[in-house]
Amino acid sequence: MRRAAGLALAVALILRAAPAAAQPCADCLAAGAARVSLGVPAGAPLAGYGSFARRLLLPDVLGRHAHAFWFRPAEGARDALAARALVLQSGEARLAWVTIDLVAVDRSFTAEVERRLAAAGMRPATLIVSASHTHSGPGAFVDSAVLGWLATDRLDGDVRDALVATAVAAVQQADAGRQPARVGAGSVTASGVATSRLGEALDEELAVLKVVTAAGAPLAIVWNYAIHGTALGPRNRRLSGDVMGEASRRLEQALGVPALFVNGAVGDVSPAGHGERATTDLGARLAESARAAWARSEPIASPTLGAGRLDVSLPSPSLSLRNCLRGWVPAALGLPLGSVFPRETTLTAVALGDVGWVTFPGELQTRLGMGIKQRRGPRLKRTLLAGVSNDYLGYFLTAADYGRPSYISCSTVYGPNVGTCLAAAAGGLLGAVAGGDRPSGARLSCDR
Repeated sequence: MRRAAGLALAVALILRAAPAAAQPCADCLAAGAARVSLGVPAGAPLAGYGSFARRLLLPDVLGRHAHAFWFRPAEGARDALAARALVLQSGEARLAWVTIDLVAVDRSFTAEVERRLAAAGMRPATLIVSASHTHSGPGAFVDSAVLGWLATDRLDGDVRDALVATAVAAVQQADAGRQPARVGAGSVTASGVATSRLGEALDEELAVLKVVTAAGAPLAIVWNYAIHGTALGPRNRRLSGDVMGEASRRLEQALGVPALFVNGAVGDVSPAGHGERATTDLGARLAESARAAWARSEPIASPTLGAGRLDVSLPSPSLSLRNCLRGWVPAALGLPLGSVFPRETTLTAVALGDVGWVTFPGELQTRLGMGIKQRRGPRLKRTLLAGVSNDYLGYFLTAADYGRPSYISCSTVYGPNVGTCLAAAAGGLLGAVAGGDRPSGARLSCDR
């Protein structure tokens, strides 16, 4: 009798405790993260520079190189490249955020990742694909003859397939590893790491999204900073994540979890130094700053997840010959690029409690990026700007800076006013999502 009574009591206590143990914490959402080494076929070229230092003397019309045509094949790797993913879920709202060590991604790349995830049976989620903007990542993955000749090399199906497959695998692993998690956010000022190409003020905020398990163990870090991945320079022929990859590697060693780097308003921002030593030193400083922001992060008490999208129509793209030739020709002369760049793009905004972020399809000027942060709305304490994400449409400047011939204004192909229009649209979308709206299928025109 005593044994039976004791057994019954034990079973009752177990049944009573089990539901409580299974419940997530009150301020939790579900989160999973993963890091997958980037699958780069041997012999793939680098992307990011069009200089002779990386070009073949003659295009490879004889097929001597398996995956390179305009540019020399990469010569090994300086550091390991990766795709890193974070999947968040709050109620029915889901986000899949993947960062990848590439100079950029176009909308077809993002769409292919999304298609393969759906084909594999993954539940629908808002997808963000953020390129680090390293200029020493693999090339041959962009379906554009013009961009291929300029900086990325001719499209190679094997290279593109391998890169897409790596991004998909990272998201799948992150989704499979979801568990109750807490999130926080913080930021520090990281000075002396970057310089302005236009001699203007920099946005030196380094912001992080801190993701930990319900028990408080690190699960992932997302860190956001504006800097060009050009510290190694065009003479480097080894695959590398550049200064951002150096920092992420150090963060992963220190925290033991995936470190997702997301670039910011990077259009007029260069690293403060160049070369092997500068890459190491600047990467170490960025990692130290990110760890400081991690340590100062404040919990997000109500991490409700919401997202929205906005389709934006754009004017016909063209190359300003005046800007490209340093003012030698009349401003009215331009080279149409309608077959190279699209006439529309899509912005995606996400709010997680009082933290929000919005994608931008290219390289935005710092001044415009600061404007987005100021337009974020009263409900957000902190904003991350996800530049070079989901699409790539070149540079975006203010009208005043577009009027000054330079490499940056030459690469601004939608004219003087689209940068301001798109930045305003991004800020407005972010404020709407933070306020509880969930725009989907909304459309705005910047074709003026």
